[in-house]
Amino acid sequence: MPNAKVLEQKKAIVQALAEKLRNAQSGVFVDYKGINVADDTKLRADMRNAGVEYTVYKNTMIRLAAQEAGIEGLEPYLAGTTAIALSETDVAAPARIVTDYAKKIQNKFEVKVGLVEGRLVDAKQVEAIAALPSKEVLVATVLAGLNAPISGFVNVLNGNLRGLVVALNAICEQKGSDAA
Repeated sequence: MPNAKVLEQKKAIVQALAEKLRNAQSGVFVDYKGINVADDTKLRADMRNAGVEYTVYKNTMIRLAAQEAGIEGLEPYLAGTTAIALSETDVAAPARIVTDYAKKIQNKFEVKVGLVEGRLVDAKQVEAIAALPSKEVLVATVLAGLNAPISGFVNVLNGNLRGLVVALNAICEQKGSDAA
């Protein structure tokens, strides 16, 4: 039995992880067995740059934190080595980064399950989320869609004005040739 100080530290870790799970927009649980130090270092740097927190936890602590956070059905995935990539802001970032690494480092890095707004999603759904365009691309697409009708209206008005200018020029040229 661990002493009281160690037990309190572990409880604090479980509490903090439960809070992170509750606040996360999305997350991915991975089996990282066999990944080398260079790949792990690059993975962690990419996660940090994307605003994703990537941490290795003991399965028991994950299970307790998930129970506390109200996440059900995670127990079957908590075997072997487990790391968690969580994001509070970008739903697709953890899935995108983890999926890319899983493809690069085959048989060493595997998606166990995903988490989206407190609900578990399977590995296929994590891949589908990873395939979504980034938030910036989606915003640009929406803005372009909103801008298209306005641009069309402006072009129609400009076409009418161009037609009016051409007609006025023709009238002026005709009056000028009549006066000569």
